[in-house]
Amino acid sequence: MKRIFLTMSLYLLTILVYGQKKWTLQECIDYAMQNNITIQQAKLKKQTATETRKQSQAALLPSLNASTNQTVGYRPWLETGTTTVSNGTVNTKVNKTYYNGTYGINASWTVWNGNQNRNQLKLNKVAEEQADLDIAEVANSIQERIAQLYIQILYLNEAIHVNAESLETSKKNEERGKEMVEVGKMSKADLAQLTAQRATDEYNLVEAKSNLADYKLELKQLLEITGEQEFDIMTLEASDEQALAEIPALSGVYEKALAQRPEIQNAKLDLKSSDLQMKIAKAGHLPTVSLSGGVGTSTASMSSNEWGTQMKTNFDASIGASLSIPIFDNRKTRTAINKAQIQREQALLDIQNEQKDLYATVEGYWLDANTNQQKFKAAQSSVASEQASYDLLSEQFHLGLKNIIELMTGKDKLLKAQQNRLQSKYMTILYQQLLRFYEGETLKI
Repeated sequence: MKRIFLTMSLYLLTILVYGQKKWTLQECIDYAMQNNITIQQAKLKKQTATETRKQSQAALLPSLNASTNQTVGYRPWLETGTTTVSNGTVNTKVNKTYYNGTYGINASWTVWNGNQNRNQLKLNKVAEEQADLDIAEVANSIQERIAQLYIQILYLNEAIHVNAESLETSKKNEERGKEMVEVGKMSKADLAQLTAQRATDEYNLVEAKSNLADYKLELKQLLEITGEQEFDIMTLEASDEQALAEIPALSGVYEKALAQRPEIQNAKLDLKSSDLQMKIAKAGHLPTVSLSGGVGTSTASMSSNEWGTQMKTNFDASIGASLSIPIFDNRKTRTAINKAQIQREQALLDIQNEQKDLYATVEGYWLDANTNQQKFKAAQSSVASEQASYDLLSEQFHLGLKNIIELMTGKDKLLKAQQNRLQSKYMTILYQQLLRFYEGETLKI
């Protein structure tokens, strides 16, 4: 019983510890790289490309196969047979059923076919490299989305705290309003407005919590964590210094991204692939030289020789060479060459398009980082100003010097300033990190 109790205790403790686990950004990324289904699918495509490359590599070698053929026949109207003399007695036997067997080993080798097989191997190696880059593209995309969700969750955690404080203030104002109504210093209409403000703050708090749950759910799905498992991230309060850090130069980020981003490398490999396909297509005009050879033997039950003697007597070996020269192939080769040329032109356009898209992405992140940093600087002074203004309004309202409209307006301005400050801070940090990620650095908070 003690052992069972100890086992159950350890099991419950494990569940409790797991449920209390707080995920860092790096832990989220590492876990997703190992478990995300999209990444696993990309890895399987890479394995398929590897097998295709290995097969084309083996195709350069000669092929060898062994064969045998066993035949049983029947001749129903056969009249003559085999006559034997045993102890002075002549015996005649007619075998209407007979048996034949052939045995052979054959080899063939394509010596030269315009280098189609060698260029096909190179093409499959390029496809394998592209499959690797596809994995990197998918991984980068998932890492970007994880960073976006992670920072949104951090922002909403703080936003919920701000909304909760705003709700507490609204509740205090409502209680104060009730006291003022009782002593005749406030009308019930003004109290109703304070109640409505408190209800609005409750709604905003519920909405913020709902948005937080949605972002956590999406992050769990990227990590392939089931809905039954508890999940939460490490609560980190980003510092103002992080948001005020220097933003990398646009040109520098783009140049580094251009040199190492997998989508650009993949587009360049598309161009290399089209060049190889052009060579393969042009080989259709060239002759093919092949070698073949084989050894074989046969046996037959109708023969008077023993099986071993027949195997030796019927043994033969052969070797041959063949030359195939294309003359007219119904324009297949010309069409293949033209299609390869079109594909090459398309690959050149794809490179330009990928470079343009990359610049647009980097420029967008750079503009967002700068814009939000400027907003954050402005929001810092705005929060301080609105806080001082609301504190004064609240004091005057309690003294009966300010009306309910002025108090609610001041509170709304303060809440908006606080939310703008939080949002601009976290968005600045997010876009700074994405810019550094495009430079080749690791995402971190």
